[in-house]
Amino acid sequence: MKQKLYLWIEDYLFFPNAFQQIIAYLLLPLTFIYILIILTKRTFAKQRDFGIPVISIGNIIVGGSGKTPIAIKLASSYENSCIILRGYGRASKGLYVISKQGKILEDISISGDEAMLLAKSLPKATVIVSEDRSKAILKAKELNCKIVFLDDGFSKYNIKKFNILLRPKDEPTNFYCLPSGGYREPKGLYSYADLELKESRDFNRIITIKKDDKEVTLAEKVIVLTAISKPKRLLEFLPKNTELLAYPDHHTFLEDEINELREKYKNYQILTTGKDLVKLEKFNIKNLYLMDLDIKIKDTIDFSLMKEYIKSYD
Repeated sequence: MKQKLYLWIEDYLFFPNAFQQIIAYLLLPLTFIYILIILTKRTFAKQRDFGIPVISIGNIIVGGSGKTPIAIKLASSYENSCIILRGYGRASKGLYVISKQGKILEDISISGDEAMLLAKSLPKATVIVSEDRSKAILKAKELNCKIVFLDDGFSKYNIKKFNILLRPKDEPTNFYCLPSGGYREPKGLYSYADLELKESRDFNRIITIKKDDKEVTLAEKVIVLTAISKPKRLLEFLPKNTELLAYPDHHTFLEDEINELREKYKNYQILTTGKDLVKLEKFNIKNLYLMDLDIKIKDTIDFSLMKEYIKSYD
């Protein structure tokens, strides 16, 4: 039931049916208030220059558009880079250095799933979680980092930064802001991007099925176990008969859930994402496989403005 509700909410936010559209219309007064608050904050924010290049990788819709894999791809190209994120789903609060130049310092309860995935994927980078991005940037400077990547930083109006905005491959048919739709900021704010990257036009996802770091083929019976935003997007890379078991974004898996899963799907190939795997490893699920995600950015993308921005801090 919870999985069905979660998927219903996803459809309501992005691709609503007629009934869901009626609900969206009824909530429009709240949406207008929300937009007013957002635009007021943006208008009166005073940007602070921290004396270090800050690259924001964000989007203006709810949930993922590839921010984390894009952050991994870009940050891996720079020495002494630091990735800063809020750390959704973590049990901790405040600022924590999750990894320092590749050395992991905290466990997943402190880091959250995305930060741990970043820490494991970037063996030479520093990863910091903090609700206060300004404090985190100062900490990055203290640790002698030379460049900062903000995961989901577009709405941090008080920070001077280079804004990369990601667009989904399939634009939502519902173009309203919350709570009437899935946009966190008005769609017109794409014009504020210093660089806009759209999936399928500017970059593509490449999925490889792996077990113990080795590429394998898909079995006949396949189920996807995940707790990411917009989980249906995973199905386009898999056979049509693939089942989907989706939990809310950043869900912490429980022992009882995993035991039930083991029994019900013991004859299945259970696929999961990198973000989910860092939480599932401790359960030692024998038939668990990784949907390894890589991002291929097209060679035609012009990063010259970003490189000039970074060079301006030399």
